[in-house]
Amino acid sequence: MSYLDTYQNFLESPELTEEEKARLSELTEEEKKEMFAIPLAFGTAGMRGVLDQGTNRMNRFTVRRATEGLANYIETLGEQAKQQGIVISYDTRRMSTEFAILAAKVLDAHNIKVFLFENVRPVPVCSFAIRHLNAIAGIMITASHNPKIYNGYKVYGEDGAQMSPEATAKVVEFIDKLDYFGIAEADVKLDKESIVGKDNLKVDANVTIIGKSVDNAYFKEIQKLCLSPDAVKKAGKNIKIVYTPIHGSGYMPVTTILDIMNIPVTVVPEQAKPDTEFSTVKVPNPEESDALKMAIELADKIGSDICIGTDPDCDRMGVAIRNREGKFVLLNGNQIGALLCDYILLRHKQNGTLPANAAIVKTIVTTNLANEIASSYGVKTFDVLTGFKFIGEKIKEWEKTGEYTFMFGYEESYGYLSGTHARDKDAVVASMLFAEMACFYEAKGSSVFDRLMEIFDTFGYYIEKSVSIFYEGLDGMEKMSAIMDKARSTALEKIDEKKVLSTSDLLNQITINADGSKEDTHLPKTNAIKWKLSDGDWVCVRPSGTEPKLKIYVATKATSSDKANALAEKYVAFMKAFLS
Repeated sequence: MSYLDTYQNFLESPELTEEEKARLSELTEEEKKEMFAIPLAFGTAGMRGVLDQGTNRMNRFTVRRATEGLANYIETLGEQAKQQGIVISYDTRRMSTEFAILAAKVLDAHNIKVFLFENVRPVPVCSFAIRHLNAIAGIMITASHNPKIYNGYKVYGEDGAQMSPEATAKVVEFIDKLDYFGIAEADVKLDKESIVGKDNLKVDANVTIIGKSVDNAYFKEIQKLCLSPDAVKKAGKNIKIVYTPIHGSGYMPVTTILDIMNIPVTVVPEQAKPDTEFSTVKVPNPEESDALKMAIELADKIGSDICIGTDPDCDRMGVAIRNREGKFVLLNGNQIGALLCDYILLRHKQNGTLPANAAIVKTIVTTNLANEIASSYGVKTFDVLTGFKFIGEKIKEWEKTGEYTFMFGYEESYGYLSGTHARDKDAVVASMLFAEMACFYEAKGSSVFDRLMEIFDTFGYYIEKSVSIFYEGLDGMEKMSAIMDKARSTALEKIDEKKVLSTSDLLNQITINADGSKEDTHLPKTNAIKWKLSDGDWVCVRPSGTEPKLKIYVATKATSSDKANALAEKYVAFMKAFLS
């Protein structure tokens, strides 16, 4: 069937509203092709796309179809799985609430139990709730840190981590067999107004509205992760923290946990309330300097030394701190993770609670500074593929075997997890621990920035950079595939002036060393290539799993920040030219 046939089927469907038909009628030929030529991809991170009509867009038909496929998969697991139910959470984006309610109705039509949050909740609370309620799966409606025109649909397994590749493949098999129309929804009254503020409310035999009772259990659990109550008591009243949820779901949980800890926090008022348009920022991404601009302005006004920001689904945290000259500097994800990792291991060692089999987990594109820090405390580091679900898999594995005790996990893209209450990034806990860490160093007459400089002085100046090359349009994936094929088939002896010691093709699971010898990567298949260079530097390239972009990562270490930055920039320039 051609894209024009698919378009015509949509246009003629009696399930479309007049408004939806009007939107389709005004499309250009190019828009028809872009929006109907292919279905929106459903991968191990779920699906994410621009909000609009069509098979290649996020809308009620693609959401309903995905949920029907998930429901069909759950039915294969048996009646007990259906009775365990599915947790549904959502953030503050356009259509998030509507998509969550729609998913609940589709599952209800299959007599699958549903636990639907009464209002917006972040990723970590969704992940926690799955295990807390003994659910079989979870759905999170979010497009994370993407621009306002996007939304998405994440699926979680019963362990609270994003659904495994194997289970996802089975769900996709069911989805691929489905049409976009004729999917049943339960006839149940569910809307924003009727569920907000409710808790443990049974709407019908299958749907229960959840709220504060789950929140309270979550807060009780994460309080156990606090490591320096005496320092908080001593210095908490002196710490001034500015926080912005960037119009997202982090407002309630982050301010609540900081209030429980008695750490004062000032919220950026213009960014406190939900706003589907994210009207105060270019992109609601704490990785971007613009996202923390208003927080820094407020911090300068009230004399604060720390700014914390979380993205719309509150799984990523960005931070700005003052340097020794009193100016705010934005920390990158590697630096934030290194500080948190160091603090957690330090305090456990000082408190006598660091297990002999302690371990941290990070992704293959995250700084090697983490390895150095962990090693200094006698802690082992494990590298996993990009994607927090692989960190979650290690937690699950060690719970069964007892071989290691999980202490901390993080990835360079501003995602961190302390504790095992959740199996995805948790910016609520990250915010809590960063605030506590600030109190700890304040009580010692020092600062977080001072500790970062001490880490660099001890282990060297680690600098990591990442850049993204976007490929829009239907042929974007083909272009990226061709570029990866080129990189995979070209043997590089040097990158800039550094010798390539080994090349790891993670798709074919093989590492080729400079002497021609070969080794297994000992990692699952993924479309990425990593080059290890002399002096411990490395370069990696991989396509994004959720967006039409190719990501280049480079990492280096030098005796000064300027030298490391200059070398990293050279690596980036080399790779851009190589991949062009």
